[in-house]
Amino acid sequence: MRATRARRDSARREGATATRPPGRGRERRERGVGNHSRLRRIRPWLLAGLAALAALLVGGWLWVRDSSLVAVERVTVTGISGPDAPQIRYALTTAARDMTTLDVRMNALRSAVAPYPVVKRLEVSTQFPHGMRIHVIQEVPVATVLVDGRLVAVASDGTLVRDAAQDASLPTIPLRTAPGGSRLTDPQALAAVALLAAAPYQLLAHVSRVTSVASHGLVAQLRDGPSIYFGDSSRLAEKWDAATQVLADAGSAGASYIDVTDPQRPAAGGGSSAAGDGAASTAGGGAAGAAGGGGSSAAGDGAASTAGGGAASAAGGGGSSATGGAASATGGA
Repeated sequence: MRATRARRDSARREGATATRPPGRGRERRERGVGNHSRLRRIRPWLLAGLAALAALLVGGWLWVRDSSLVAVERVTVTGISGPDAPQIRYALTTAARDMTTLDVRMNALRSAVAPYPVVKRLEVSTQFPHGMRIHVIQEVPVATVLVDGRLVAVASDGTLVRDAAQDASLPTIPLRTAPGGSRLTDPQALAAVALLAAAPYQLLAHVSRVTSVASHGLVAQLRDGPSIYFGDSSRLAEKWDAATQVLADAGSAGASYIDVTDPQRPAAGGGSSAAGDGAASTAGGGAAGAAGGGGSSAAGDGAASTAGGGAASAAGGGGSSATGGAASATGGA
């Protein structure tokens, strides 16, 4: 039986081979070679066509980008004020009209206002097809310095804003030598600028001047108020926060100085310094104030009081005088 099955399978294979058309495999191989050859001939033309199309699109974009179809015709300049505002507006408008709404050259706009230090940066937007809007961010002065016999505003980064309008409410910073360029270079003056830049906005107008004193570091003098001792220029935000809390507490009324050298332990007192010149008080968690006793002189052993969590005062009746500095403190918390 096995032999019969083997002969039958052999006969079937022989019959299949006999009925297969001769040369079909060769035709398939030749057809594949022909297709590949045609593809190789078409590929360079296809690549050349795609490259030409890309070049046409890029050239068309460049032509449209710089054409009069999208030229800037309407320029709106906002955010600028001060004596040089007309010149700044004219410089920006002239530069912008040499551009298109699809090709805004920021370097050209910045170069146009480079002679005006009051301009801090520009924000530009376009309204297709012919409009451009330029918003000017101005340097905000935080102080004034005396340069060549006149007061010049100073921005928070030390830039001299010579064309800014005069503002009598700005604090002054004394200079030992006038700066030679457009920025402050004196380290102490730059530290004073940093101090004012960190000041709360509502308190800045109440500062009359900032100086640097060997015994107290940076000192901010308030208008009709105490001096604030800051020490060095570290942790300025914390120190201003501590000074604000002391000033807001009724216990510091009449103090001639507030010491925030250590913002965790602010002190307010009635003399020129916290050691020996007058009555002083230290606040561990709140504000403190000092007051003299009736008709007495506060000398090296003047009265002092300490408050662990609120306002404290060395109270007495009548007025007192501090030998270290001409200041009077009000009694009573």
